Amino acid sequence: MARILLAVLCLALLPLQTGAQQARVPQSRAEVQLSFVPLVKEAAPAVVNIYARRVVKERTSPFMNDPFFQGLFRDFGTVRPRVQNSLGSGVILSEDGIVVSNYHVVAQATDIRVVLNDRREFDAKVLLSDEESDLAVLRLEKAGKMPFLDLRDSDSVEVGELTLAIGNPFGVGQTVSSGIVSGLARSGTATGSARGYFIQTDAPINPGNSGGALIDTQGRLIGINTSILTRSGGSNGIGFAIPANLVAQFVDQAREGNENFERPWAGMSGQPVDADIAASLGLGRPGGMLISQLHPLSPFGDAGFEAGDVVLAVDGEPVNTPAEMLFRLSVTGIGETATIERFRRGKRREVDVKMIAAPDTPPRDTRTLNGNSALPGLRISTVNPAVIGEYGLPLSAQGALVEDPGQYGARIGLRQGDVILEINEDQIATSNDVTRALRDRAGLVAMTVQRGAERFVTRFRL
Repeated sequence: MARILLAVLCLALLPLQTGAQQARVPQSRAEVQLSFVPLVKEAAPAVVNIYARRVVKERTSPFMNDPFFQGLFRDFGTVRPRVQNSLGSGVILSEDGIVVSNYHVVAQATDIRVVLNDRREFDAKVLLSDEESDLAVLRLEKAGKMPFLDLRDSDSVEVGELTLAIGNPFGVGQTVSSGIVSGLARSGTATGSARGYFIQTDAPINPGNSGGALIDTQGRLIGINTSILTRSGGSNGIGFAIPANLVAQFVDQAREGNENFERPWAGMSGQPVDADIAASLGLGRPGGMLISQLHPLSPFGDAGFEAGDVVLAVDGEPVNTPAEMLFRLSVTGIGETATIERFRRGKRREVDVKMIAAPDTPPRDTRTLNGNSALPGLRISTVNPAVIGEYGLPLSAQGALVEDPGQYGARIGLRQGDVILEINEDQIATSNDVTRALRDRAGLVAMTVQRGAERFVTRFRL
């Protein structure tokens, strides 16, 4: 009987002994020294500090701190130049000194200085920048062979992967923090200028980390750190990085000579498919983007898409919001063909769509009104898809866009970005219509203007 009990006890302890072997303490000096040290030594030299200077004109007035008079005397006082300094991080992505950082780190900078991990310093100039994506591509001047990071396909990144964030938080010097990928496909959650699709990480990110590297355990760049979600100003373990696939498109366009990032134009608007919409359309579960409107020149319209269709995926990657849609098209690039998975009346189908830039059709025909006009100095352009994209106008916008109101236009309340719809009840479709309507006119003028979602009429007498 005692032998039987001993045998049962041994069998019961066997799994514990196996588990102890799997989760044992380090048995050698080499195992004790296992760490991120080799990884950091390889990756850190390619992460740089960026110091940017910009000169801004600031008006000094005795009324500037008065809550009542500061509005009345806004243009009163002396304009003096003031130097602003910003600090951020960047990542070298090629031997010849191509550096990627955030737009808000180098925006409108007159002087950019880049300091490497080994204390070497270089001047840099901006090749390409984009406020919407909060990315900028720079080139180091007179740089030799530079250390650099390889880009990883960010679509292969999975939640739970180990990550390292490298940057210069608070200007204390290059710092490394570790964490995991805590979320993917985050859209509309970043702060600042960035809009779009982000990788979320809990690796501590603080002010000064902007533009720094988020790398995987093989030292490959998976994202550019751009912002944090915080109430106190410090890291709460929710940081966002711009995926490497979009970074690659920026670098490619910068090498091609583009100064502004060009996105493929979809020519459509839409909304996420929630549970109610999915049930009404016969989708098994919520997902995708419902097309609500298509521009007549949209390449999706040319490919056979209609309002009411659902876009489920782009090149095999799921799409659930307009921001994700824009990201996927941007990664594909202008001139390429994207395979779009469409859902219509219970059927799924893959459709190829050519990626194009927003067409400048009809011609914008930019004009500045002269002294024979009622509003000399007013600069206007015909609204077309290219203008809609540049100024963020509604897809259905038509009329003449105010690029510069001029002295007289500003007096009657016009602002840059306004769209002139009617003048004295005459429909405005082009910039030439405005020129004709305001030429040698006397008496009362009524102008209908669209500003964002607001429409109003301004009246003035000549």
